[in-house]
Amino acid sequence: MTQFAKGTLAMVVACLAWGLSPLYYALFQAIDPAEILAHRTLWSVVTFVTLLVLSGRTRQALHVVRQPRTMGLILLAGVMIAINWYVFIFSVSVGRVTESSLGYYIFPLVMVLLGFVAFRETLSALQWVAIALACVAVLVLTIGLGAAPWLALMISFSFGIYGLLKRIIKVDSVVSVTLEVVLLLPFSLGYLYWFSDLPDPKTLFALMFSGLITAGPLVLMTYATQRVPMATVGLVQYLNPILQYFCAIVILGELITGWHVIAIALIWIALVFYWLAVFRAERKTASISSTV
Repeated sequence: MTQFAKGTLAMVVACLAWGLSPLYYALFQAIDPAEILAHRTLWSVVTFVTLLVLSGRTRQALHVVRQPRTMGLILLAGVMIAINWYVFIFSVSVGRVTESSLGYYIFPLVMVLLGFVAFRETLSALQWVAIALACVAVLVLTIGLGAAPWLALMISFSFGIYGLLKRIIKVDSVVSVTLEVVLLLPFSLGYLYWFSDLPDPKTLFALMFSGLITAGPLVLMTYATQRVPMATVGLVQYLNPILQYFCAIVILGELITGWHVIAIALIWIALVFYWLAVFRAERKTASISSTV
């Protein structure tokens, strides 16, 4: 098997894990989402610290800990990913996975917009069209459903800001995520001690897997990004919201309205414009490189 094939397979497996994750969190609908988040953080710490030690990154992590500015940014990144995790878990608990999946559809467009705002990155006409169509999709849902799709917006923007911070931090992904969850651990332990009861052994055992479900796809994605072009990674990652949408409607029995169909169609059209812009930019870069 070629390195490209291995990387693509790793990315597909990662997206399958993310896309099917609503089925896992649906097992805990009787538990408060904040308590599930606390357990996810706790068991993520156990998983990532183990991974950190086994991969020989401990010294690298200790070096980062001695950098106050970097640790401040890592803490902020941890807050963003905690918000993202909570909103997703909440969406499963209240039967609104269809809405949360929209957040992962529009996430790439949010990243483009944040790049323009934060780094003054130049946007092409196609990218502006894509962003405009995504805004129209949000407006359609707001008018049709009588309320803005806040869950989708919170998921896309929290994950977008998280990605923006990771771009600034420039620390190894395993080291960064390990420190993020370690910094969140005191809050999780405090919540579990004062506001929750010890779950029954079967539920506790199931919750322990949240760490593996969090770490596994990240490791696979890191493996994939080292072996396949980012354009391929970007395209394959749409398996995640597609599977979430499938799980929500077919398995979890959520209802889909005509407004949702219109919004999804608009977002897909926006994504076509987005990827046209990406491929056009890559072709232009390749053309310039070949003439140098």
